Amino acid sequence: MQTHGNHRHRPGRAENGAVDKPLRICLLSYRSNPHCGGQGVYLKNLSRALKDLGHEVEVVSGPPDPMLDADIPVHHLPCLDLYNPDDPFRIPRLDELVDPVNLLEWIGVSTMGFPEPFTFGIRSFFHLSRHLDRYDIVHDNQSLSYGLWAISRRIPTVATIHHPITVDRQIAIRSVKASWKKLKYLRWYSFIGMQKQVARTLPRIITVSTCAKEDIQRDFGVSPERFSIVPNGINTDIFFPIPEIAREKDRIIVTNSADTPLKGLYYLLKAVEKISRTRRIRLMVVGTPKKDGGIVKLIRELGIGSRVTFTGRISDADFVRQYAKAAIAVVPSVYEGFGLPVGEAMACGVPVISTTGGALPEVVGDAGLLVPPASPEALTRAIVDLLENPGRAAELGRAGYRRVQNHFTWKRAAEKTVAAYGEAMVDHR
Repeated sequence: MQTHGNHRHRPGRAENGAVDKPLRICLLSYRSNPHCGGQGVYLKNLSRALKDLGHEVEVVSGPPDPMLDADIPVHHLPCLDLYNPDDPFRIPRLDELVDPVNLLEWIGVSTMGFPEPFTFGIRSFFHLSRHLDRYDIVHDNQSLSYGLWAISRRIPTVATIHHPITVDRQIAIRSVKASWKKLKYLRWYSFIGMQKQVARTLPRIITVSTCAKEDIQRDFGVSPERFSIVPNGINTDIFFPIPEIAREKDRIIVTNSADTPLKGLYYLLKAVEKISRTRRIRLMVVGTPKKDGGIVKLIRELGIGSRVTFTGRISDADFVRQYAKAAIAVVPSVYEGFGLPVGEAMACGVPVISTTGGALPEVVGDAGLLVPPASPEALTRAIVDLLENPGRAAELGRAGYRRVQNHFTWKRAAEKTVAAYGEAMVDHR
């Protein structure tokens, strides 16, 4: 853990919601992998943008290391880290289980639950209780834990809800037929009850789209006047066109390899099988599939192993080169609260085909093709249409690039986030 001396400058203030001094901000994030998952990308880029606006930013984090810039302090809260891919679901040592929070974490995982938001909340409460004078505002990245509720009684607090996890639960339950599998999902998502209760107590909720706001309002019962809509930014220092690399005919790219129904990769694979009957299509999947998971099994069943390549974990530079080579980027998600893969592809000038799931149309606008979610047939038609009309595809690529530059920057996201902080600080008085 990095430690720092007491702050001696005058704390930030908010008069009528307007922040007139640099703020001392604590960002909480229970699991924020910067290489996969929107929460990690959000934490890394928002912390950088807030710092660049002149605010002091510290992060309290669970595993893995969020790999933030060196000038942003990170306090790593110790935990069992039972989802570490290098040693998943390990059996803790007895001396580790003496800690009651560790014991709760182990019991939760052993009974097929996901206890990390709850246990991270407890640990962050104890940590912050010793350091509250360091901060003007606490900003939670979707843990929505009981510990956060306790913190919010003592210091101005906001939370970002990227989208309500009730949507993930609903789609997951619908994706299986066996009753025991449905019960398994209900147990895994049992933390949602806590998140609903905590969300209703917070004075200010940040979310990333109008669609997400409406879904949170409906599923979590949060009053509409307590929302601030702050669209995510796209890191255009990382994602940008490389015109000297030629796009390869019939090469498409998708950036989620997650073996979850929500991400819709199943439907894209079925579309690839249909298209492969008449074209030499190639699908690049940025990421690594779950060993012997549903994605790997479906590829085998469809007989398209020679058409699909998984990149594994790659650097940002390689990621952008993969975009530069692609003729089309496809985002087949059934639902997204925002849709960072859409914005990243558009920032690279890649023509985009996206579903209309969740907030994706808000990001795409008129700069890409939109198709219904969970429809291999619609994906097939859209992909073939763009592959056969390279002029139209190129124009969509240019339109997507302009849209990102005009609407989705992290500087703008940070400015709107600070405005939400000001409102929460006024509400806390």
